[in-house]
Amino acid sequence: MKSEDIGRRSFLTAATGAAAFTILKPQVVRGMQANSAVRVGLLGCGGRGTTHLETLLKNTDARITALADMFQDRLDKAKRKVDELSAAKSQPGVQKTFLGPDAYQRILESKEIDAVVIATPPYFHVQHLAAAVAAGKHVYCEKPVAIDVPGIRRVLEIGKKAEGKVSLDVGFQIRMAPPYVELVNRIHAGALGEIASGAAYYYCPRIALNYPDASTPEARLRNWIQDRAISGDIIVEQNIHAIDICNWVLQGHPLKATGRGGRNGRNFPNDTCYSHFDVVFQYPNNVDVSFNSTQFGKGQFDVNERFFGTRGSSQSPYSGPLGVWGEEKWVWGGGDSDKPAAEGQFSASGSFSDNLAQADPEKQKAFIESVASGKLHNQAALGVESALTAMLGREAAYQGRELTWDELLRSNEQLDPRIDLNKL
Repeated sequence: MKSEDIGRRSFLTAATGAAAFTILKPQVVRGMQANSAVRVGLLGCGGRGTTHLETLLKNTDARITALADMFQDRLDKAKRKVDELSAAKSQPGVQKTFLGPDAYQRILESKEIDAVVIATPPYFHVQHLAAAVAAGKHVYCEKPVAIDVPGIRRVLEIGKKAEGKVSLDVGFQIRMAPPYVELVNRIHAGALGEIASGAAYYYCPRIALNYPDASTPEARLRNWIQDRAISGDIIVEQNIHAIDICNWVLQGHPLKATGRGGRNGRNFPNDTCYSHFDVVFQYPNNVDVSFNSTQFGKGQFDVNERFFGTRGSSQSPYSGPLGVWGEEKWVWGGGDSDKPAAEGQFSASGSFSDNLAQADPEKQKAFIESVASGKLHNQAALGVESALTAMLGREAAYQGRELTWDELLRSNEQLDPRIDLNKL
């Protein structure tokens, strides 16, 4: 597998974003009447999954008809939320729930759903994505699509199988947030001139656990955010959003990276993730982007990406002034609907305000519309490129050296939590 096989010249150019679609009749796509509500199943009823179901019910005409999870308490909580929100819209609530290690198979066999949202721990994304496409279900898969290179190879094959048959969206909702869309469009139109360098960061306090901290398989699954073999580590699981924006702005992936990192301040008994990463990504044309991140302690939450060019500079924080400064100065804030953000709120479950206020609603509406209209998305390669970029930074930091994109693609190392779900 060469770099161009996961680059922007082959599969990626046909399957990156909302604009990449195949037109089919909705009746063929969904096997139901074109004017029927899209029926969605949720696979993974944790914090992010619950946010998805709330966003779908509040911002689209979709119905949540089925839920699946490993744990009964999460199923029960999600069902109560869906039934409450559905009743407010005079719609029926959850029709079926599926519990246990084979829940993902049974929900995908269900004739009660047309599409599925995958919000399970990242280690399981490849398996669940493959099963969803094989079952002929439209799928919205949370990032990252995979946590190691062998998984990435599988996702590329899954993407090819999905092409022209089902919509496959990946959870980079920031690419649908109006402030970011406008900013990147301006950058691509030349507002910064020739980009010389960039800097990005993702600072997050330690994410609180909602289950007793222990080394048992159940505790590891419930507290997967602190287990690198399940999450892929903080740079792949969380920081990937900022890294994806860098790829978006620079219209490609880095050629190599140099990195450092460690666990200072995050030395907890059952925690295997890094507390911080410091990486320099080198993109084509010698454009270096310095990236650093933290996920420990009790500091403030803050994310931003900055780019510096011959005509100006830009910044794109989750919260605060977002825009371009220089020859073509522009700051998001032209009216009531797009005013610049002040200090906002962020939660580990993925609930945002401020510059990301419309990210989830717009992303969810686009996904449901693709299913309803038959204008199918295929974002598998987009998910692959950004996941690989995050892995490049992770592995460069783990090894404490310069690592090239081509070296990374030759990796056969697999992350495996070694948990037998059937024994839980």
